[in-house]
Amino acid sequence: MTSIFGISSNRVVTTDGIRAGCLLVKDGLIFDMVSADKIPAGITVHEVGNSVVMPGLVDSHVHVNEPGRTEWEGFETATKAAAAGGITTIADMPLNSNPVTTRLDALEEKLAAASGKLSVDCAFYGGVVPENTASLESLIEAGVRGFKCFLIHSGIDDFPNVTEADLNLAMPVLAKHKIPLLVHAELECADSHPEDWSEHSSSYNAFLKSRPRRWENDAIDLIIRLGQKHNCPVHIVHLSSSDAISAIQKAKASKTNLSVETCPHYLTFASEEIADGDPRFKCAPPIRERENREKLWQALLDGTIDFVVSDHSPCAPSLKFLSEGNLQKAWGGISGLQFVLPTVWTQAKKRGVSIEQLTKWICQAPAEFLGLSGSKGSLKPGTDADIVVWNPEASTKIDASIIHHRHKVTPYDGMQLFGLVEKTFVRGHLVFDNGKFSSAPIGKFLLKERVESKK
Repeated sequence: MTSIFGISSNRVVTTDGIRAGCLLVKDGLIFDMVSADKIPAGITVHEVGNSVVMPGLVDSHVHVNEPGRTEWEGFETATKAAAAGGITTIADMPLNSNPVTTRLDALEEKLAAASGKLSVDCAFYGGVVPENTASLESLIEAGVRGFKCFLIHSGIDDFPNVTEADLNLAMPVLAKHKIPLLVHAELECADSHPEDWSEHSSSYNAFLKSRPRRWENDAIDLIIRLGQKHNCPVHIVHLSSSDAISAIQKAKASKTNLSVETCPHYLTFASEEIADGDPRFKCAPPIRERENREKLWQALLDGTIDFVVSDHSPCAPSLKFLSEGNLQKAWGGISGLQFVLPTVWTQAKKRGVSIEQLTKWICQAPAEFLGLSGSKGSLKPGTDADIVVWNPEASTKIDASIIHHRHKVTPYDGMQLFGLVEKTFVRGHLVFDNGKFSSAPIGKFLLKERVESKK
């Protein structure tokens, strides 16, 4: 049975700019965009007035942590938070779940754990660790969208970092399949050992000095060189150091297959404004100085940085050592999946950025990175009806009562942010409506092929 409905607004973000009209949805896909006088008779129409109708966000960097560390987050809570934030597609990282997704059987275990829990659609990554090169092709055949690696300790012992020798084995496999290597780009340099800061464990400045920009810069130089050597697509996750921008620009100018993301926390906060003893702000690489933040914004505006994603990396509150304020002991990760749209928009609005540009950064470009541009990231006929309706003029104060992550610990707590999400549709299903969720999870796995057990 054919199902058709409309969403009518004065501001619909189309591929040709923002227009007034009615977006028509048929059988879960965008069908057409028509003027008010051309709306088919007898259909249900969501009249949203001056609220913006935009493609659902695509967050290609999320740590869901299930199975194995579901007490940190989990697919049910993560995807509800995503839906509440206007996100209609996430991509789950291969850690910090247990087992980590470095083998096919681990992916199968993760899919079993996620089944029936998704409020939004979900893609998956595999991991590159020492001695798992033989497992990469089976994960590629199963439909992972890329592979994550660390050049420094990942924070958990079951996902060890790789060396240049490990990458020389893995990258030709990824290059053969034209699948990207996502790199946590920090490299502890032999001649760059920060001072011991155990006596200053609550000092944010001491923490910042413990992970200097050079670690990022040297790691990015290495990955650019190896990407060029193997003709392998490489992607720098969560860029923090603005000192690396010139190397990235040079590599892109030489047609290196390189892409770069940054995160809302690097675009929002500055180290000078972070109080000592507040581990909510601890992440790796760290939030740096105000001047660094502004250079990241400029790189985003000029296209050096391709898009913005959450790097949602939550943990159980006890692992943040909040009462101690101990930045050495605390888990390094920012919890912010639900707030990508309002955090980025609040800062973008101050800088005169258009909603169309915002759409490129948080919808279109990450969908393209995941190889999903035919179905996600834009409102054009034939694509999935993944839609967020939001009010860019309305602001909301963030507090625990509106947070849908499993845990409410976030550095955004207490902030007044512009950009109120009103409705979220996933493939035409209304999954979030002014604070309420649909009763049944309808999210799908975004895998290129069915995973068949090879055990």
